[in-house]
Amino acid sequence: MFNDLDPLMHSQVRLAIMSILIGARTAEFSYLLDNINTTKGNLSFQLSKLNEAGYIHIKKSFRGNYPLTTCEITEKGITAYETYVNSIADYFKLFKKNKKK
Repeated sequence: MFNDLDPLMHSQVRLAIMSILIGARTAEFSYLLDNINTTKGNLSFQLSKLNEAGYIHIKKSFRGNYPLTTCEITEKGITAYETYVNSIADYFKLFKKNKKK
């Protein structure tokens, strides 16, 4: 009846990362940190999980003498995000249907 929810997306920080990237396509680590309520260490860990799954690509470079980490959502990540959002929507549709009875 219900689709399984992707456990990688079913995390507050990872879902926040993907929600930002779905609109922006790319974002710097500092931008993500400023817009997600988490620590540097946790953000880094969650980015690694998304990168390992192929949902994002992480590019490390330098801006001047400072390290720069840029994250870009992949096609696989876009598909996973859309599937997750649609699956969650199905849960709410059933709730509304049952509430009316």
